[in-house]
Amino acid sequence: MKGRIEINRERCKECRLCIAACKQGCILPSTEYNTMGYRPVSFDEGKGCTGCALCAVSCPEVAVEVYREK
Repeated sequence: MKGRIEINRERCKECRLCIAACKQGCILPSTEYNTMGYRPVSFDEGKGCTGCALCAVSCPEVAVEVYREK
């Protein structure tokens, strides 16, 4: 199964719990800032996301949406 995620950059508060939760290493810290002054995480599509949703479950701000494909 293949997956991808979308990160709501304005909701992300840079806690990086999703980075720790991602077993594939698909989520990376960002150097850009959002309007709240946080550096939201970014998704690396080339890493092989499986759509496991551990990142979304770990996010306290509900900033991660997971999509799965067959």
